[in-house]
Amino acid sequence: MDIQTKKLHFVQEFLRLNDETLIDKLNDLLRMEKRKKIEKEFKQLSVKEFNDLIDSAESDSENGRLTSARELENEIDLWN
Repeated sequence: MDIQTKKLHFVQEFLRLNDETLIDKLNDLLRMEKRKKIEKEFKQLSVKEFNDLIDSAESDSENGRLTSARELENEIDLWN
């Protein structure tokens, strides 16, 4: 069974639920698992890594390698 089929089956079963406590538990489980996934994907930077990122950002700024918020908004407007 592919993931889309699994999601469809889950949603169908979820929509049949009438137990508010079970719905709350499933919602809590979903939030908890999403939080775990996010925490796993992001690792804490060392002080050196953090300082290297700052140096890189300052270099980009000094050398004109930036996009202003207005330029970005104009670009996004072209997407629509």
